[in-house]
Amino acid sequence: MDFWVWWLIAAGGFAIALVLTTMPELGMLAIGAAAAALTAGLTDSLVLQVVVFAVASTALILAVRPLARRSRDQLPAHRSGSDALMGRSALVLERVDAHTGRIKLAGEVWSARSLGEDTYEPGTQVSVVEIDGATAVVM
Repeated sequence: MDFWVWWLIAAGGFAIALVLTTMPELGMLAIGAAAAALTAGLTDSLVLQVVVFAVASTALILAVRPLARRSRDQLPAHRSGSDALMGRSALVLERVDAHTGRIKLAGEVWSARSLGEDTYEPGTQVSVVEIDGATAVVM
């Protein structure tokens, strides 16, 4: 069997391992093996094939890992759902205590309770600390 076939088998093995483990480095190795298969189709030099595999794989890993790490470490710029409501101001509609109450938050009426033992009277502005199910916890 020609060397290019072995390199394609190696590329397929790396691709399967990538899918099973979700390690992006294995994808880079698969691309490197595919580049080595292309090289094997052009030349019979095993040393050149191994060098192409090593250089392509290493270059891809060195280029992609910092980008992946940076995108993983960045917080999303846009909060949505209940995360977007935390920290917002709300207007107390019915007395809010540690157990019950109603507020107007983002144009909607929400059930609410205070964070501690504080009590807030109607007309008071409060801040949403968290959303607990369908209840806003305020202070």
